[in-house]
Formats: sequence, C-alpha cells, structure tokens
Amino acid sequence: MKFDEINILELLPQKPPFVMVDALTHCDDVITKTVLKIKAENIFVENNEFTASGMMENIAQTCAARMGYINKHLSAGEVKIGFLGSIKDFVVEELAKVGDELKTTVEVVNSFFAITMVTAKVEVSGRLIASCEMKISLSEINGK
Repeated sequence: MKFDEINILELLPQKPPFVMVDALTHCDDVITKTVLKIKAENIFVENNEFTASGMMENIAQTCAARMGYINKHLSAGEVKIGFLGSIKDFVVEELAKVGDELKTTVEVVNSFFAITMVTAKVEVSGRLIASCEMKISLSEINGK
C-alpha cells in the first residue's frame, strides 16, 4: 500500500478539529515521517503562528500515526490509544506560520514491551524549528 492512499484518520484515535497530521509519508521500523499544512483555522494557531503546544501535539500524533500504521496495516489489528509518558529537551527554535508545511520525523531510539522512546524533529522548508525526546506508552484500549 502506498502512503498517499492512506486516510490519516484511520491511523489516529484523534478526531477533527484535534488532528495535527495531514498525511503519513514514511514509516519503517525506525523512522516515521508526517506532514501538516498550517491553516488559519487550526486550533493551535494564535496570531498567525502555530504554537509550541501545537508542535508538541504534532510530534505526539506522528508517533500515533506510526503505531496506527503498524497496528492497522502491518499487523491487521485495531488502532490502539497511546499515552505520553514523558517529554525531554523540548526546544522550539521558531514558530511555524499559517501556510507553512511542517515535516515531522520521529526516530525510534528504544522500544521495550509497550513503551517506545523516540527522538523527534520538526522542520519547515529544511529549517529545524523544534525537537525533543518523547516516551510513549501503548495501551490495549482500541482508539476507534
């Protein structure tokens, strides 16, 4: 299956208007990539800028898209709900503006049972605008 054929809403437990990922563009055992076009009506836009909280949610939903893809398309199971365990070293270099396209990459650093540690970066036009480490815990609760 091609990534551009996947409806992102099938991978995420979140529903509009709280969806902070437009599309999954890559997913393998280690790397996951998503895109998000910042629109004026996005709930995390203030004064024409996408807030730091929005970027953090975008990173978390990139992790969720990864697990949704693995559960639904590789394991033929149900999308599960994940919980944010911790965020470390969250740095925002600049805020994205309305009209910008975020390219978010998460890289799995370690995975142990239902807990996954990732590093994440958010870029706009090739510039790093945010980064962090996240620990995500996957539950057995279905997200749909």
